[in-house]
Amino acid sequence: MLQPNYSRRSNRYHLNSEINITNLMDVMMVLLVVFMVAAPLMTSGISLDLPKAGGKVLEGEDTSINVSVDKEGYYYIGETEIPANKIIEKLNAIRKQNNEVTVTISGDTGAEYGRVIGLMALLKEAGFDKVGLKTAPRPLNKGKKK
Repeated sequence: MLQPNYSRRSNRYHLNSEINITNLMDVMMVLLVVFMVAAPLMTSGISLDLPKAGGKVLEGEDTSINVSVDKEGYYYIGETEIPANKIIEKLNAIRKQNNEVTVTISGDTGAEYGRVIGLMALLKEAGFDKVGLKTAPRPLNKGKKK
């Protein structure tokens, strides 16, 4: 019987079993920088100074449309400025696609009270039953005792 011939050459080549993650780390660092720069630009809507109030975050399956009132009194749906006489027309067009739509009003702290309440009344008259006001969370009172 013949014995298998083992050569010395097979012992010279070893597989590299180490994992090289340098390239992976380079890619991850580039992605991190890109997302850090792009994240502030991805906020939707206009910049508002919302009033601070307590309360819990609303949760639900319904689609919500945000109507904003800035401190100059202009109305916005998303980032698009909408004249006051066209708001109901735009929202009714959206409601035709989804009958369960809700409306959230974001009023800037410097906005006239009458503009925000007038918008709310206008929406109620147009048949929008689910209308809410958006506020920023109240900061926690640390160190104060009741």
